[in-house]
Amino acid sequence: MDYGLAKRAVVHSLRTGHASRREVCDAQPYLLRAARHFGEPTERPCPVCEKENVTNVTYVYGDSLGRHAGQAKVTSELAAMAHDYDEFRVYVVEVCQGCSWNHLTVSYVLGNGPPDLAGQA
Repeated sequence: MDYGLAKRAVVHSLRTGHASRREVCDAQPYLLRAARHFGEPTERPCPVCEKENVTNVTYVYGDSLGRHAGQAKVTSELAAMAHDYDEFRVYVVEVCQGCSWNHLTVSYVLGNGPPDLAGQA
């Protein structure tokens, strides 16, 4: 799912004065640390401060992931995880490390699906 429309609405709200910068630039310290250590730089400027490019932080969630659930991952790890685990959800958040803007950009499902129980009797 692409959250581009929601992002545009938030940015529009900020620019028209219906939202404050404090409301939209509220990244938690954990998210800023994840951006610093696990984030993947982009060429997209921050839609709020326009001074820095945003960083993508990818999180994974799913019952089958065990200790990996809720962790930030780099994109290169996802292919192996998709092969090794049942379905799990991936969330990509863009973060500006300068002004603390953050917004969910996309979410999708990976994994090899639930176990095939049809062949087991």
